[in-house]
Amino acid sequence: MAGRELKQLFEAFRNGDELAFRRVAQRVIEEEEAKQHLALARDLKKIMAGGVHDSVQGTVQLPAPPTDRDNDWPLAEVRHPSRYFSDLVLGQETQDLLAGLAEEVARWADLRSAGVPRRKRVLLYGPPGCGKTSAAEALAAEVDRPIVVVRLDAVISSYLGETASNLRRLIEYATDGPFVVLFDEFDALGKVRDDPTEHGEIKRVVNAFLQMLDAYDGASLVLAATNHEQLLDPALWRRFDDVIEFPRPTVHQTRKLLRLRLRYLSKRGLDIEGAASELRGLPHAAVEAAAHVAMRRVVVEGRKQIRPSDLVQAVADVKRRPW
Repeated sequence: MAGRELKQLFEAFRNGDELAFRRVAQRVIEEEEAKQHLALARDLKKIMAGGVHDSVQGTVQLPAPPTDRDNDWPLAEVRHPSRYFSDLVLGQETQDLLAGLAEEVARWADLRSAGVPRRKRVLLYGPPGCGKTSAAEALAAEVDRPIVVVRLDAVISSYLGETASNLRRLIEYATDGPFVVLFDEFDALGKVRDDPTEHGEIKRVVNAFLQMLDAYDGASLVLAATNHEQLLDPALWRRFDDVIEFPRPTVHQTRKLLRLRLRYLSKRGLDIEGAASELRGLPHAAVEAAAHVAMRRVVVEGRKQIRPSDLVQAVADVKRRPW
């Protein structure tokens, strides 16, 4: 760990700034991974995931999510976010919308006092692998809130009426907050009500969820993410206070993302421009996968530097599979 990071850690501790502390700690973990200190990086991740340390109260445990009444399954996963806006490479408009939303959440009390409606329900949409889930986690980190990722496999029940009941418990949990609550793969819940392939229970669930969204005025920011916006019931769109699109990256963004993910390795001789051109049209997830494939080759072969051939082969490996 460099002296700069050590100083920033101590400053964050002194100031009681948990968000700054976690940002620096995440950079330290990534640096240790790049140095192939994998056991140390793994241990540091476990420590960070174990809870927030408070010098007065001790370790603060995250509140348990609600559970399914039939099987006692947790309806969501609650965790501290580990991604930040600085980890994302998105279009300027998307970045500005997210940054503006984060700034607004921090001033919710002022908005309420002024009688101005808050943006508390936001829909994220775009092709698969284009950063919606990562952005939700980064947004949670920026506003210094735990992220609650809804588990649709537990929420959607085979028992009549239980799906709506599970959703109601989640909304009540979000109301108590404050969290950032993410309904990922939202189209599984918000399908068009006149879809002839769906049975009456799904239609009742959509109706119930529309009413819940209309009535929601809780302490949490509720996000919904979908890869298939065309499947959503039209009435759902106006229930959200804002919608943010996540398109596929441009070649410029792909170059930037490759450099960001490979930033702890020497890139001498690497054809980043050529790799970005080869990855044109693929989602962010494919670009990250290419960087990870190349880095794995370096680690497995016990080398310290990435070779041009590593990146060429990584891009070829990524392109041979569907995205």
